[in-house]
Amino acid sequence: MEGVFLFPFADYWSFYVGFTLFVLALLALDLGVFHREAHEVSFKESLTWSIVWISLALVFNFIFYKYAGWKFETDERLLAIPGFDPQSAAKQVGLEFLTGFIVEKTLAVDNIFVFVVVFSFFAIPLKYQHRVLFFGIIGALIFRIIFIAMSSMLLQYHWVVIFFGVFLIITGFKIIFAPEKPMDPEKNPVIKLFRKIFPVTPKIEGQKFFIRKDGVLYATPLMIALLFIEVSDIIFAVDSVPAIFAITKEPLIVFTSNVFAILGLRALFFMLAGVVNKFKYLKYGLGVVLVFVGLKMAWLNNAFGGKFPISWSLIIILSIITISIVYSLIKTKKE
Repeated sequence: MEGVFLFPFADYWSFYVGFTLFVLALLALDLGVFHREAHEVSFKESLTWSIVWISLALVFNFIFYKYAGWKFETDERLLAIPGFDPQSAAKQVGLEFLTGFIVEKTLAVDNIFVFVVVFSFFAIPLKYQHRVLFFGIIGALIFRIIFIAMSSMLLQYHWVVIFFGVFLIITGFKIIFAPEKPMDPEKNPVIKLFRKIFPVTPKIEGQKFFIRKDGVLYATPLMIALLFIEVSDIIFAVDSVPAIFAITKEPLIVFTSNVFAILGLRALFFMLAGVVNKFKYLKYGLGVVLVFVGLKMAWLNNAFGGKFPISWSLIIILSIITISIVYSLIKTKKE
């Protein structure tokens, strides 16, 4: 089945449109109803929303699996492929979505470390952080769609697959062995350029990203924080999008699993922000995961006849993440 898409865009463009409208409706409900008034997000609220977003992803995963089983049994194009088993293929794509979602959710923890630093650096009050992250998520979704579309085209070429595999391996080793450098958002070239275009107010102006004073348009610290978060997500997408293409070559699975992982990122931030320092050894687990998925792209998939078993991938990734979390908690408690 090498080179064959189970969900070709030409047949599933309406699903992409419908799924996107569904996500936009969820975001509108989130900001327009549940978070219309600026307030501090409590641990209980963030935990509830985390459960909601994860539950939505798992429900979608189950429906997607059942739909794939039905669709594959009626798709003459796929049934004509020698040795094609509809139910095995449905199980495969179901596990690919679940594994991709877990990988993206885990890599999103890196974003949380950045969010903590940015909000602290720009002194963003707790009650306004949700608004910044909300628009940050919208920007992240747009950039992920662009990255996924580009990657799905580029990864048709074998040398590009090898390149990204090696890139992920190098990135993973860098995370594991390179010393951490303190982050200074003010030194970011994008922030410097933005400050040359727009003057920035010295203090927070409520929930506003821009204000006008004496006919001059000013950006607020909220806008600077949002801009840095968007830039950071683009950098993270360079790692995370190729990483999930190591799990599956189906753009539809990459797109949906990415979206569900990003949608729950805000709730995950508010739930973990206060204890994120207890997971300081998790970064080594993330590094090992990137090395593993890089090896899948560059070597393991070919070594296993074109596809490393997805069930093995799921077990390996979950084991790495669990071990790094448990080790972090034990070491932090001792220290």
